[in-house]
Amino acid sequence: MVRPMAFTVRPVDYYYVTVGDELGAAYRVLATLAERGVNLLAFTAVPSGPSLAQFTLFPEDPNRLAAEARAAQIPLEGPHHAILVQGDDELGAFANVHERLFRAGVDIYASSGVTDGRRAYGYVVYVREDQFERAVGALEL
Repeated sequence: MVRPMAFTVRPVDYYYVTVGDELGAAYRVLATLAERGVNLLAFTAVPSGPSLAQFTLFPEDPNRLAAEARAAQIPLEGPHHAILVQGDDELGAFANVHERLFRAGVDIYASSGVTDGRRAYGYVVYVREDQFERAVGALEL
């Protein structure tokens, strides 16, 4: 059953960059963007084949990321859409997000969450593009 829990919902754009999987690759991309004033809300890195890595960048300002990445010759794929949920770290917080989306008939195809150790969490939820608006609505109840 959906329980009221304190959280905020923020639709976010995200972009991919695929790079050679080598020592310092994430550092170079992240440092370059930081030097150019790009603030990230979230970041993930996963393998993408035997010698590649895929970084997912969730910028606070998508237009700035696109412009600065272009200027730095960082090839981006995107934008794509996701939902950033942030809230109080309570027992069942992630389950509550999933339940709301389940009840709205929204299929989550990927997600990643973490608590900060100070009773707060951040959770990135990926849904199909055709279900995006319904997902946002279900979480903004």
